[in-house]
Amino acid sequence: MNTGDTSELLREIDTYVEDLFSTSDETLEAALRDSRRAGLPEISVSPNQGRLLQLLVEIAGARRILEIGTLGGYSAIHFARALPDDGDMISLEIDEHHATVARDNLERAGLSEKVEVRVGDAHDLLSALIEDDEGPFDVIFIDADKESYPEYLVASLRLARSGTLILGDNTIRGGTVLDPKDSTAQATREFNERVARDPRLFSIALPLIRERIDGLTIARVL
Repeated sequence: MNTGDTSELLREIDTYVEDLFSTSDETLEAALRDSRRAGLPEISVSPNQGRLLQLLVEIAGARRILEIGTLGGYSAIHFARALPDDGDMISLEIDEHHATVARDNLERAGLSEKVEVRVGDAHDLLSALIEDDEGPFDVIFIDADKESYPEYLVASLRLARSGTLILGDNTIRGGTVLDPKDSTAQATREFNERVARDPRLFSIALPLIRERIDGLTIARVL
């Protein structure tokens, strides 16, 4: 099977799973559509991955979620839908325009009271969360600049408790982590290795299908 055939098969499998489990709806489609119209990069999690994230939150019984990297709020909608009535979520976004789009999408989804979008550099915002003792969180989702993933892991562990799920997105990157040639792939590989070797964590990197193979690193704090 050549590369073109493999890519087409991956798309067909992804579509099959999406159709089978009805992983999208009008609210989610509107969030993607408005994000696209606003000029945001089309790098949101896939519908299938969004459903997986929502399922993980429900399985964990999470009440508090921290997201590092909001973009247009597509993943935040999935997360917030899984929260109980008294649950809450903080999402960190560096770009004010992205944050505005995300807030609008969350408002339309009826979730704005559950999700607070904070704007600024994630390093500074995470330091503030730690300093102000705003943890612990039950689920922490890392989906921002890949070069900072190792540092985000350090901060996440300081905002976690026993049982917290720490999730890292885009951690296979089409296989580039196998032989990293650039800083993004190198940092992602370092993140995966730190997660795998940390005795405080029980973890796995789960390959995910989109147009190519990507992955979600899942770790539970012991």
